[in-house]
Formats: sequence, structure tokens, C-alpha cells
Amino acid sequence: MDRLFEDRGFGMKIGYGEKPALVVIDLVQGFTNPELPLGADLTPQLAETRRLLAAARSAGIPVYYTTVAYEEGDLRDAGIWAKKMAGLMTLREGMPEVEVDPSLGPLPEEPVIAKKYASSFFGTDLLSRLNSLRVDTLLIAGCTTSGCVRATAVDALQNGFRPMVVREAVGDRSQAAHDQSLFDLNAKYADVVGVEDALGYLSGISAGRVAPGV
Repeated sequence: MDRLFEDRGFGMKIGYGEKPALVVIDLVQGFTNPELPLGADLTPQLAETRRLLAAARSAGIPVYYTTVAYEEGDLRDAGIWAKKMAGLMTLREGMPEVEVDPSLGPLPEEPVIAKKYASSFFGTDLLSRLNSLRVDTLLIAGCTTSGCVRATAVDALQNGFRPMVVREAVGDRSQAAHDQSLFDLNAKYADVVGVEDALGYLSGISAGRVAPGV
């Protein structure tokens, strides 16, 4: 954290709560295949996300995936965003590109929440799902750091959750955008935590040292 920011009180720690959920943002084939218009090589992030998934399942906490999927042939349901990003045309409902990357091994009971825009909260039922379970902490993995991860973390904070962005489990097409977004998130909107820190937290829940989220 830049000294100027520290001196002015930015980057204070929110800290973990007692009832977490894990949200895996847009690690779908349209984003994890670097050959596709919206894709990037997210091999390291997928590996770290698998570790988080294993720990979350062991702890018995809720796991949610998100995807971006459009139903209308003319992308009318993408609104103005379709004018900004031509690659959204590859994210059509029913196509492999909108399916969760199979390397994550998603379980049938782990919901996949379809969204139209960047934030996992905007236009979805994620908020009501989390509130019904009294979740207070959101562990965040996925892509992209500068887009959907950032938007979700900001909305999580604005909805009263403790957003914990797991550094090694989020990625972007641009390293510069990734680095700047993590800096900004940690300064103002979320705690950017290491994967080992997050795994230690989840281990504490498994051992009963922290109340589980369900």
C-alpha cells in the first residue's frame, strides 16, 4: 500500500466474518480458453480456485458460480454493453462458452447464476440467496479482476458483506489492469487476501473454530 494512502487511512482491514460463502466468478470456457475473444490463460487461477473449492466443500459453506449468458439472438438482453464489447456475442445461452470450466469439477448442487452484466449481484438473485443463509463474508475467485471481480466486490461491500478477494485465484487479460484493480480494491472496497490465508480461515470453519455459513 502506497505510504500516502496509508497515512490517509486507506486500506484498513475489514476482516473475515463468521458465515462465509465462496463465489467463483465467470470461470467459464469463454473466459478460460485463451483462443476465444474474451479468453485468457487462467491456468494458475483455476488451480488455486480448485483448492478453495475443496476447502469450501470440506467446511460445508455455500458455493456459487456465475456465468454470463444471453438468450436473445440480437443480444438485446446485453443492452448497451453489446455495443462496447463485441466478444459478448460468444456468450450465448446453450453454448459451451457459457459453461463452467470442467476442470473445476462443479457439483450438481452448486448453483450457477446467470448474469447479463459485470456484477454478480446486478439482476440476479445472489443477494437473496446469501441473505437467506445469513452469509456475512464473500470469498471471491474468478475473472476478470478489473471487470466482474471488481464489480462484484464493490457491490458486496455496498450490500453489507465482507468481500475477500483471493489474490492468487483471480485473473485478468491485462497484468496492469489486474495489479491496479487489486491495489484499488484493497485500498477502498475489499480485503485482498492470500490463498493460504483464505484456506486457513476455511480450515478453522471445518474445525469448528468459526461458525459455518449454513
